[in-house]
Amino acid sequence: MVRRELEITVRGECLRLLPDRALFWPSQSTLFVADVHLGKAASFRSFGVPIPAGSTDVTLGRLSELLVRTEARRLVVLGDLWHAKAGRTEDVTGKFARWRAAHEEVEMTLVEGNHDLRSGKLAPEWDIREVAEPTTLGPFSLCHYPETTVENGYRLAGHLHPGVLLEGRGKQSLRLACFLFGAEGAILPAFGEFTGLAMIQPEERDRVFVVTQERVIRVA
Repeated sequence: MVRRELEITVRGECLRLLPDRALFWPSQSTLFVADVHLGKAASFRSFGVPIPAGSTDVTLGRLSELLVRTEARRLVVLGDLWHAKAGRTEDVTGKFARWRAAHEEVEMTLVEGNHDLRSGKLAPEWDIREVAEPTTLGPFSLCHYPETTVENGYRLAGHLHPGVLLEGRGKQSLRLACFLFGAEGAILPAFGEFTGLAMIQPEERDRVFVVTQERVIRVA
């Protein structure tokens, strides 16, 4: 499958929007993702909800493929790496530990999101730097919440799991995840497999890019 990414310029920097629901900053070899929500299915199962297993494997596999394909030297998670403490089972954390060991050369940073704060601190052996928002990286302010006030820098955030409703002829409609780039900041789509969508209402000057399985397309 040929995946067609889309390049845009933000604050003088080239950014690549990837159909994998991730953002790549080539000049700094940095990959951004938001709302991974590892262990969400396991968390639901711990409360007796019959959710099939396997979403964590798929999510980590996609992330591995991205790291290899982009040759990223740094990974930044814009909040909600884990879904809940109940989802950090021995099986799921074991899989994550093996995944982290397979990418030990990649510098990893987690901007703490609301789910991360409830899930607890990461294991030291995972070698992931945890930071509070906002954290500055070049011309960008790294956040989890889109409404976080930043003094300097273009805000990169997640949290909302943004999506848009596209309507066609014959009352056809389709809900798709999207990137939203406004004047002061951007919201990334949720990266995790087991996540929903929150329909957004873009403002007049916002740029909206929907994500399909194979490409990124600007719709506003």
